[in-house]
Amino acid sequence: MKVDAEAAGMDAARLARIDEHLKNRYVDAGKIAGCQVAVVRRGNVAHYSELGLADRERRLPVGQDTIWRIYSMTKPITGVALMTLYERGHFQLSDPVSRFIPSWRSMKVAEKSGDGAVRLVDPVRPISIRDVLMHMSGLGYGRDNLDLNLESEDGKIKAPSTRFDSLEDMVERQAGWPLRFQPGTRWLYSFGTDVCARLVEIISGRRFDQYLDEEVFGPLGMRDTAFHVDDDRAPRFASLYGRNSRKELVLLDDPQDSTYRKPPAFLSGGGGLVSTLGDYLRFCQMLLGGGELDGRRVLGRKTVELMTVNHLPGGGSMSDFALPGGYGEVGFDGMGFGLTMAVSKGPAQTGIVGSPGEYMWGGAASTVFWVDPAEDLLVVFMTQLLPSGTFNFRGQLKALVYPAIVD
Repeated sequence: MKVDAEAAGMDAARLARIDEHLKNRYVDAGKIAGCQVAVVRRGNVAHYSELGLADRERRLPVGQDTIWRIYSMTKPITGVALMTLYERGHFQLSDPVSRFIPSWRSMKVAEKSGDGAVRLVDPVRPISIRDVLMHMSGLGYGRDNLDLNLESEDGKIKAPSTRFDSLEDMVERQAGWPLRFQPGTRWLYSFGTDVCARLVEIISGRRFDQYLDEEVFGPLGMRDTAFHVDDDRAPRFASLYGRNSRKELVLLDDPQDSTYRKPPAFLSGGGGLVSTLGDYLRFCQMLLGGGELDGRRVLGRKTVELMTVNHLPGGGSMSDFALPGGYGEVGFDGMGFGLTMAVSKGPAQTGIVGSPGEYMWGGAASTVFWVDPAEDLLVVFMTQLLPSGTFNFRGQLKALVYPAIVD
């Protein structure tokens, strides 16, 4: 990867602090096995590095083509896929999801009264496509869907299972789930993006993975982004780590026998993809380029703008709408939310260096990306450490990257 900090209007010596920081504080200290980072400005790679090991047990170093689990960094890709169908006139953001999934017409909202009793009531309005793109549908995610031990008139509401055989199976079972709140009124990290993946299948008539290959990955040259790692790519697949009670790295998912080695039945639009740093850079460059990369257009410029502006009611912050105790990959203060991505309201509100209008998200294994149109800048960081809140890689990288801008 050709690096030219000067052409990017950045200071190479200051950017070198990135490697010093990550190597000394994290890799050599044994807090992560390895990582990879790229900073691109004005179409020029200002900084690129690969540090440490992708597979500690086999002593395999991080390489330019290492394959990483990107988990929730799948979400913006799913959002782009769905919005390609918006551009074909198939739906409006205000359309109810039940237009395409009829079983959702009977969904109810779990409403608590002052004495703690719960009753199931009709939603004030149907769940819209915008709601599922924004995590404002009333659905929850993961553990949030496993603590629905709520009293109803008929007794306890059964906690729904979150293991699905397919996207179709998921949405049909969700039709019987009680919603946490009235659609569009609150924010809760959710299965909404997986619902978006099912909408892609229904509207396009193609399996979600096929649609991504033909409409997103193929045009962008994202050759290593997929829902599984085949035998040819297996030697490049990184190990996944966590930390034990002594804060030591422990192997959580061995690339040799990982579930990612086989094509899954459930094609998770919320977190199912693996990718390389190079592939994800191309995806971000397409967004920064107004939907086009190397002469191939995936989205129109105005559609990218629609995705990356704050859609929260009244221009509010996620902190205004997120349920107490809820989770977000980038924090809530000063963060608006677009269509599958957080949108910064500016450094004065986030308390972090950057620009108003940056959009971003991350993944459960501590992967990070952000795009800053005001500075014509994008950053992608890859590592494999669960959970993503263990270290504030995003905040630290921003503090290292922005001071290197010299024009």
